[in-house]
Formats: sequence, C-alpha cells, structure tokens
Amino acid sequence: MPLSQRVRAMLEAPNIAHLATLMPDGSPQVSPVWVDTDGTHVLVNTATGRIKWSNVRRDPRVAIDVTERDNPYQMVTIRGRVVELRKTGANAHIDKLAKKYTGRDSYGVKPDEHRVVLVIEPETVSGA
Repeated sequence: MPLSQRVRAMLEAPNIAHLATLMPDGSPQVSPVWVDTDGTHVLVNTATGRIKWSNVRRDPRVAIDVTERDNPYQMVTIRGRVVELRKTGANAHIDKLAKKYTGRDSYGVKPDEHRVVLVIEPETVSGA
C-alpha cells in the first residue's frame, strides 16, 4: 500500500511511534520507537536480542501508531509485516535517527550491540 504525502511527512518528522508486535502466546507487546521511511516502507531500528526483534522473527505482523509531537491527537496507524531484517547500514541508520531525534551526530552503538532495521511493508493505513 502506498504511503500518502501526509503519512510520509509524519514518518520523516521527529515523531515518536509505538510499535506493537506479537508475543509467543499471541499477546501484544508495545515499544516506543524512533521511526523513519524510505518512501515506501516504515523503518524501525532496533538491536538483535530485544523483544521486538525476537517477536518479528517469529511472527512478522506488526502495527505502528505515529502521533504528531506537537499535537498527539493527530495520528496515523499502520498495520503491516516486517519484510526484511536489514543489518547492512543499520548502524548508519541509527546515527541518522539520533540526529533527527536528539541532534547528536552519533547514537553510540556499543561494541557488543548488533543493530538491525525492521523494514515494514504497510498493508493498511488509517488516519491518513
């Protein structure tokens, strides 16, 4: 499903998102995340070993809400699937997000931390 200009703008702005993944028993797990887009997909950066990473490896279905930072009543909900767990470029991507959200040039990835980008293909978009 193509992302509208408004949805892309919300993903490109420094708005906090909430990512819902599914636990092994089917219950939801929600994490606040930094969010990005390549124009087609929703991009979320995480580290291997985290709950959301483990959940999407087992079940790629996700939902993500993005609310405008200055007006939390303006939001968009995207449901879709993680279609790729991208390791290449993940450290550069988290540095890009750190600049967007904090103004810092580097996130400060720890030597034993392995970053990965969750590439989410939207299936439904509401509030757009």
